Amino acid sequence: MRDHRFRNRIAAVAALSGLAVLGGLAVPGPHSVADALTPQTHKSADPVQQHLNGLVRDDGFPGALAAVRDRNGHIRNYTAGVGDLKTRAKVPMDGQVRIGSNTKTFTSVVVLQLVGEGKVGLDQPIEKYLPNLIRGDGIDGRNITVRQLLQHTSGLPNYTNFLADGFLPFQHTYFEPRELLDMALAQKADFKPGAKWEYSNTNYVILGLLIEKITHRPLVEEITHRVIDRAGLRHTYFPNVGDQTIHERHPHGYDRDKPNQPLSDVTEMDPSWGWAAGQLVATPSDVDRFYSALLAGRLVGPAELKEMRKTVAAPDLWSGARYGLGLISTQLTCGGVAWGHGGDIDGYHTSDFATDDGRAATVAVTLLPENEQQIDHLLSAVDTALCE
Repeated sequence: MRDHRFRNRIAAVAALSGLAVLGGLAVPGPHSVADALTPQTHKSADPVQQHLNGLVRDDGFPGALAAVRDRNGHIRNYTAGVGDLKTRAKVPMDGQVRIGSNTKTFTSVVVLQLVGEGKVGLDQPIEKYLPNLIRGDGIDGRNITVRQLLQHTSGLPNYTNFLADGFLPFQHTYFEPRELLDMALAQKADFKPGAKWEYSNTNYVILGLLIEKITHRPLVEEITHRVIDRAGLRHTYFPNVGDQTIHERHPHGYDRDKPNQPLSDVTEMDPSWGWAAGQLVATPSDVDRFYSALLAGRLVGPAELKEMRKTVAAPDLWSGARYGLGLISTQLTCGGVAWGHGGDIDGYHTSDFATDDGRAATVAVTLLPENEQQIDHLLSAVDTALCE
C-alpha cells in the first residue's frame, strides 16, 4: 500500500548496524543476517538466487523468497536469509506473506466482472451506486467516475495519512471500512477528478463498498468466489474480521516506525486498515498464478481486460511505470511489457510481474524497503527472473 509514508522513510533512512534488542530478542543487522544466507533450491550461480542473496546480504532484508513461472507453467522457488530472527528458522519455501496492494488488482477484477455483467459502468459517477456518500472539501461523488477510482485519478486524499507517524500503535486495531473512508473525507481533495494521477488507497476502499452494494455480499466472499477460487489459488485468502494470523507456513515480517529503531515482529496484525486496498495473504507462486490467469483472460472478458490495460503515466512509482485499472505496466530490459502491481504492508513487500506469454515472477521480502536502492534491487530481481 505504497503511500507518502514510504517516501518519508526514504528521506529519513539510516542503516542498521550491530545488534538491537527487541523485548529480549537479539535482532541482527545486515551483516549478521547475511551469515544466515542459505540458498535452498538452486546453485548459487543461478541469477535469481544471487539477487535474493544480495537482498539479504547487501540490503539488510531479514528474509527473501521468490517464485518464478516459465511459459509452460512450471514454477521454481527460491529463498534466502532467515524466516524468524528469534529462532533463526529458515525461510519456508513458497511461504505465505501479506501481499498488500496486490489486493487492489483482485478488487479491480471483481469490479470489471460487474462491468461485464452490466451492473456497473466504468464511466458512471460513483454517486450512481453510492448516493450521498462521497462528500467533503472539494470532494463530490457526482464528479468522480468508477474508472477514476480504479486508476487513481480521482483526486481523493489518502486515508493512510493517519499512519504517517507510525504503524506500530495500530498493529492490533480493527478499522471498519466506513471508518477508513471517514478519515479520507475529513481531508481536502488533492486535485480535481481527472486532473492527474496520484496513488490513494481511499479509491479502493470505495470500490470495496461498491462491490458490496451491488452484490449484496461481503467483499471477502466476492473476492474468494469470483477470483481466488476461479484462478485456482489454493494458498491465498482474504483474512476475515478479527483474523490477525497467517494461516500456513510463513516467514515472520518486521517493521519499525523510524529507521533508527529496533525491528518489531509484526507478523500478527489486524490488516483491516488495508481492506479492499491491501488485506490479502498469498504465496509467491499463487501471485504468479493469479496474474497469469488474469492476462490469459480467465478472470475477466476480453473487453474488460482491454480496459484494465489502458494506462496513464505513474511517475511517482518508478521510471516508465504506467497505471491501468488496478494493473501496473513496466518495460523489461529484455524487451516487451510486463504487468503486475506489487504491494507494501508493514512487515512485507512484494514485487511481481507477468507477461502475455505466460512468464511470471514474484519476489517478497520481510521488511518494507527504506530507500530507492532497495526498490531498484527488488525490481531488478523480478526483471532478471523474467528475462533470464
